[in-house]
Amino acid sequence: MTYQDAYNELQEIVSEIEAGEIGIDEISQKVKRASELIEVCKAKLFQTEQDVDQILKNLEQSED
Repeated sequence: MTYQDAYNELQEIVSEIEAGEIGIDEISQKVKRASELIEVCKAKLFQTEQDVDQILKNLEQSED
């Protein structure tokens, strides 16, 4: 799952909750899914940060 896919699905869940489109029987499932999607987004952002840090480190080393 890409970051954008997870983010879009999360936005959809939030919109449904805000609009009151989710019944009480579904809310637990939706909140659980939202939590999973948040973890996916966090992991993708962390990995991207690590990749950028490594690229910058490599660039600094090549300048020396």
